[in-house]
Amino acid sequence: MTITVLRILTLLATLGILTPVALCQTWEREDVGFENIQSRARDLANKPYVAPNRDSLPAWMNDLSYDQYRDIRFNPNQALWNEDKLPFRAMFFHPGYLFREPVTLNEFTSTHQQQIRLAEAFFNYGPQVSKHGDLPAGGGFAGFRLHAPLNNPDVFDELVVFQGASYWRALGKNQKYGISSRGLAVDTGIDNVQEEFPNFREFWLRKPDANDTQAVIYALLDGASYSGAFQFKISPGNTTIVDVHAVLFARRAVQRLGIAPMSSMFWFGENSRRRFDDFRPEVHDSDGLAIRMGTGERLWRPLSNDSGKLDFSTFDMEKCDGFGLLQRDRKFSSYEDGEAAYHQRPSLWIEPTSDWGPGRVTLMEIPTSNELADNVVAMWEPAHTPQPGDRVEFRYRQHWTTDEDPSMAEGRVVATRSGVHEWQREQRTVTVDFSGTPLNQSPEIPLSPLVQITGAGAEKVKIQGVTVQQMPENRWRVAFQITPSTEGGKLSDAGPIELRCCLKRGDNFLTETWVHRVTP
Repeated sequence: MTITVLRILTLLATLGILTPVALCQTWEREDVGFENIQSRARDLANKPYVAPNRDSLPAWMNDLSYDQYRDIRFNPNQALWNEDKLPFRAMFFHPGYLFREPVTLNEFTSTHQQQIRLAEAFFNYGPQVSKHGDLPAGGGFAGFRLHAPLNNPDVFDELVVFQGASYWRALGKNQKYGISSRGLAVDTGIDNVQEEFPNFREFWLRKPDANDTQAVIYALLDGASYSGAFQFKISPGNTTIVDVHAVLFARRAVQRLGIAPMSSMFWFGENSRRRFDDFRPEVHDSDGLAIRMGTGERLWRPLSNDSGKLDFSTFDMEKCDGFGLLQRDRKFSSYEDGEAAYHQRPSLWIEPTSDWGPGRVTLMEIPTSNELADNVVAMWEPAHTPQPGDRVEFRYRQHWTTDEDPSMAEGRVVATRSGVHEWQREQRTVTVDFSGTPLNQSPEIPLSPLVQITGAGAEKVKIQGVTVQQMPENRWRVAFQITPSTEGGKLSDAGPIELRCCLKRGDNFLTETWVHRVTP
């Protein structure tokens, strides 16, 4: 096909006489299923790894600036399934700028599939890129997004975005993008080891039926250490549910494998000791890590950006019933940011739907001086790190939600604060606020706090002045002081200490356990 004929056909597509899908591809009989994707992943794992070619795109695409890339917008009239009036629509991201490794996209039904090929008719090129070069023949995309009637039955809102390495983000009703998820974390935070970011190389988007309430996507992952097959079942709603089924094949040994990893941003909050010159009271996509252990214990770890160094916290368990980075503070007044709308950022709660076995939840906090990049990572690390040739299978359910507490802790932590008075420099006051229906029941039996110190510096400090006080808004506050355990001692000599706190009534534990690392 000559360039002239191609441009004529593209013009016809723009006018709606032809669609890009019709002119650039044809249906082929193919039974696409998760077993097929697994087979392809297994074949990849048995071959030497071939890294994606970051120089495969034309120079004009690679050289796009940030503003130029933003000036290329998808044409909504060309959305996949738009003409068929189906309950989901797909739109695609143009390759180029930072996204130099084109991803192959396919559409499939129960009996056929076809590749979706890059075409000008998919995009509106703004004035900053009006004189762009030709598109590569048979080229792929930088990713895609699904749309559905999420907030209004007559409007197709963004539901989920897959773009960059193996990252994706999803939204429920009245939510704004914040936290991100990815398929796999490899050697994240390991000293003197380069973190690996496997890529989703190819996607298969199932054409929905007219009455479908769930979208189905398959993805092929490939990286130097792992290849894998992923299945996503996406159900939009007030809370959007993403059911993930993954099968991995290990190519080589790694030091850290992260399952169901997520990345978020925490700059400063009510518990922060480091203050920044900013008009807002708090800035974060998530304010804490919640964990539901197989023993029934629930933990809450407030996020922090105080130490000025890379921090790790790990929580070992025989069985994990769930974990996630949550945004519990939903008051606009906590953020005072009408543009970023941090009070509408979703929490991401992970619920295993297969047996993950023993392991640990790992939290990584990276120091930051702004809100521009994710600096918090949470993931599940299996106790046994797979070895070359191993097959790993796991399933889990993601809850993208603004619910108060997807971890289902009836008594939960709602605020953490601490400070040191100038006239008592060797005494740090800590307050932890709890809320929940059980705390307000049986008031004739007083609440009793349980406060503990753990960690290497535990013997160098002591807890004193523990009190419980009922506060407005149905909160109960536990307050206490940390002081040196010896006369004339210094808090700074203790180093980081780990604190635990919860509320009881008699022998009954009424709240989750607050766990926090404090550097006196």
